[in-house]
Amino acid sequence: MSQSIQSDWKRELRAMIVLALPVVLSEIGWMLQSIVDTIMVGSLGPSAIGAVALGNAVYYTPSMFGFGLLLGLDTLVSQAYGRGDHEACHHWLAQGVYLACIITPPLMLFSIAASFGFTHVGIASSVAVPAGAYLRILSFGTLPLLLYAAARRYLQGVGQVRVITVAFVFANLLNWFGNWVLIYGKLGFPRLGVPGSAVSTCIARLSMAVILFFYAWRYEARRGHPLFRHWARISLLKIRQLSRLGAPAAGQIVLEVGAWNLATLAAGWLTPEQLATHQIALNYASFTYMVPLGLSSAAAVSVGHAIGAGDAAKARRAGWLALALGVGFMLLAAIAFFVAPGPLIALYTRDAAVMAVGPSLLGLAAIFQVFDGIQTVSTGALRGLGETRTPMWANFVGYWLLGLPLGIATCFLLHWGIYGLWIGLTVALIVISITLLYRWNKDSKKQGTGIRGQGSENRGISS
Repeated sequence: MSQSIQSDWKRELRAMIVLALPVVLSEIGWMLQSIVDTIMVGSLGPSAIGAVALGNAVYYTPSMFGFGLLLGLDTLVSQAYGRGDHEACHHWLAQGVYLACIITPPLMLFSIAASFGFTHVGIASSVAVPAGAYLRILSFGTLPLLLYAAARRYLQGVGQVRVITVAFVFANLLNWFGNWVLIYGKLGFPRLGVPGSAVSTCIARLSMAVILFFYAWRYEARRGHPLFRHWARISLLKIRQLSRLGAPAAGQIVLEVGAWNLATLAAGWLTPEQLATHQIALNYASFTYMVPLGLSSAAAVSVGHAIGAGDAAKARRAGWLALALGVGFMLLAAIAFFVAPGPLIALYTRDAAVMAVGPSLLGLAAIFQVFDGIQTVSTGALRGLGETRTPMWANFVGYWLLGLPLGIATCFLLHWGIYGLWIGLTVALIVISITLLYRWNKDSKKQGTGIRGQGSENRGISS
C-alpha cells in the first residue's frame, strides 16, 4: 500500500470517527430512553417490565415505518451537500417535515387501536392492562419523534452532529427525572405507575425536536439563509421522490423491528418472568446495536458525500472503515456478554426466575453480535449509494421466511421456550449479514466503475 493511499485511509478514519462518535452517542442516548423506562418500572415487578416491553413492541413497528420514510434524507441531503448545493439541503428538510406531518395521524390511530387488543390475545391481564395504557399515551409523542427524525437527518447530512448528542443528553436527564416523578408520585404529583413512564417519554421527545430545530435555525442563519424566512413550500413531487427512496428503508426497518417485536409478543404468551427476561436481554442487545447503528448513519453520510463529489474510491473506503469499526466494537460486546451475564441481568432485577434464564439469553446475544454489526453498517453504506431495496428483501427473507418460523417452531412445538425464539433470530441475522456484506462489496465496486466512466464530472444520484 503506497504512502499516499495509507494517508488517505488514516485521514478518512479520523474523519469517520469525528462524524460517527456524536452519532453513536446519540443512538445510545436513544436506546437509553427505553432502558431507563424499563429500569425505573423494574421495582414494580416483572409484570410492569413486561407491560413496557409490549407497549414499545407495538408502538415502534408503525412509528419506525414513519422514521424509515425519512431515511431518504440521508441520501438526498448528504449527496446535495457533497455537490455543494446547500439550498437543496434546506429544501429537503422542509419536505421531510411535511412528510412527517402527513404520516403522523394514521400512525397514531394504528397505535391507539392496537392498545385495546392486548386483553384479547391471551396475554395476562396484569401485563395487558398497563401495556394498553402505556401505548395510548406513547402514541402522542409520534409527531415530535418524526420531526426530530427529519431535523436529525438534515443535520447529519450537512455534518452538524454534535448537537444531536447534546439533545439526547438533555432528553435522557429529563426522561429520568420525569419517570421518577410520575411513576412513583414524587414532588406532589400523582403516582401513575407504568403510564407515567409514557408521559415522561413523550415530554423528552418533544424536547429533542425543539432543540434540533432551534439549532438548525441558528445554523441556517449563520449561513445567511434563515430557516423559516426561506422555508420551502410543500412539493408533492419531492415528497414522492423522498418517499420512493425512503419506502424500502422503511420496509427494512419495519421487517427488522417487526420481527423482534413479534418475538416479544410471542414471549408474552410465555410466563411474565420469561417475558421480562426477554426484554432485559433485548435491552442489552439493542444497546450494543446502537453503536453500529450510529456507524451506519455515519457511513450513509460519508458515502453519500463522496458519491455526490464523484469520488467512488473514497466512498468505498468510508464503507469499509465503518464496517471495521462496527465489527470491532461488537466483538468487545460479545466478550462482555459471555464473561459477565449474571451481573448484567442483576442490574435490572434479582428475581430468581429471571436470573435463571437471563445469562443463557445473553450468551445467544453474544453469538450474533458481530453479524448484527455487519448487517447494520452495510445497510447504511448501501443507503449512501442510494440502494435501499436489497436490505428490505434481505430482512424479509432472513427474518420472516427463516428466522421467525424457526424460532416460533422451536419455542412452542419443541417447547424450548424463549431460547427457541432467540435461536431463530440468531439464524436470521447470520443470513442477512452475509447477504448485505456481499451486496455492499459488489455495488461499491460497480459505483466506482460507473463514476470513472463518466469522466471528471462530479455526479451523484439525482435529487
